[in-house]
Amino acid sequence: MVTLKQLAKELNVSISTVSKALNNSEEIGEDTVKRVKELAELYNYTPNKVALSLKQNKTKTIGVIIPNILNHFLAKVLFGIEREANNLGYNIITCISNESLEKEKESLLLLANGSVDGFILSVAEETQIKNEVDHFKKTISQGLPIVMFDRVAHDVLCDKVIVDDFDATYNATKGLLLENRKNIAFVSNVSDLSIGKLRERGYCKAILEHHTQEPLILKIKKKDDHQKTIKSFLKKNKNIDGVIAADSSSGIIAINTAVNLGFKVPKDMSVIGFASKADSNHSLPRLTTIRQHAKVIGANAAQMLIDRLQKMHLNEDVKTKIVKTSLVKTKSTLK
Repeated sequence: MVTLKQLAKELNVSISTVSKALNNSEEIGEDTVKRVKELAELYNYTPNKVALSLKQNKTKTIGVIIPNILNHFLAKVLFGIEREANNLGYNIITCISNESLEKEKESLLLLANGSVDGFILSVAEETQIKNEVDHFKKTISQGLPIVMFDRVAHDVLCDKVIVDDFDATYNATKGLLLENRKNIAFVSNVSDLSIGKLRERGYCKAILEHHTQEPLILKIKKKDDHQKTIKSFLKKNKNIDGVIAADSSSGIIAINTAVNLGFKVPKDMSVIGFASKADSNHSLPRLTTIRQHAKVIGANAAQMLIDRLQKMHLNEDVKTKIVKTSLVKTKSTLK
C-alpha cells in the first residue's frame, strides 16, 4: 500500500506538503496540488484511516447498537441515524444485541477499543429485565459518550432521546373515554421494557381519573402465542369496547381477532396502537396509530452525540430530548 512518505519522496516534497495538497490546503500552490493528486490517483492511494484516527484522536465513526434489526421501528431509527451522521461527516458501525445483555456488552467492548468516538443505542430487553448498567457507565468513564434512545436506562447519566410514552397513552385512553367507551383494555408484549411500563402507567392514570372502570391489563410474554392469548382474553372479557395496544403487533392482532369473533370495529370496539403507517395496513379496518417518528428520533440521537463529541471539553450537563408522538386516526376508532 502506497504511503504519504513514498508519494513525498517521488515528488521530492515534504510529507506535510503531500498531506496538505490532498486536503486542498490554501497553503499549497495549484500546480503542486495537481501533481500530488495525479500521482496519488496513479498509485490508487487511499489515506490510512487507522493512522489518521490515532493522530487526530478521533475516528469520525459512531457505534450503533440496536436490539432487533427486524423491528420496523428500530430499523427506521437506524436509517435516521445513518442519514444524519452522514450529513454531519460521520460513518456508523452497527451491532445487533438480539435482546441479549452479553451481546450488548461484547458490542461495547469490541467498538470501544479505538473503533468509534461514541455510541448510540437502545437497551436490550435482558439488560432492562436484569437492570444491569455498569457496562454503560464504564464505557462513559472511558471518555466515550453514549446517547440512548427509546429504551433507556434511567440510572445512567447520558444524553437520551425518547418519545412522550406516558402522555401519548394517557391521551389515547382519554380519547377512547370521550367516545364513551366503558371497558377499555390495555394489551402489551413490551411490559418488561421501560417504554412498556410508561405506556401502562399512562393508561392507568387516565382510567383511574375517570372512575368508570378498573384497569384491565393483558401482559403477553415472549413464550406466549400472541394470537391465541389475545383471542382468549377477548372471549373471556366480552364487554371490552376499547383497546389500547402498547405495540404494533398487539394492536393489529386485537383488531383482526375482534373482527373474527364478530365484533364490529369501531362500532363495538375501538383500537389504538403504537405503530407506523406501514404497520397499520396489516389490519382491517386499518389501525389508528400513535406514531413515534422513528427517523426524527434517529436524527436527533445522531445530532446529540456529534454535538457532545464536538463539545467534550465543555463538560456540559446531559440532556433528554422528547420527540412528540402523533395520533393518526383511521377506521379502527370513531371520528
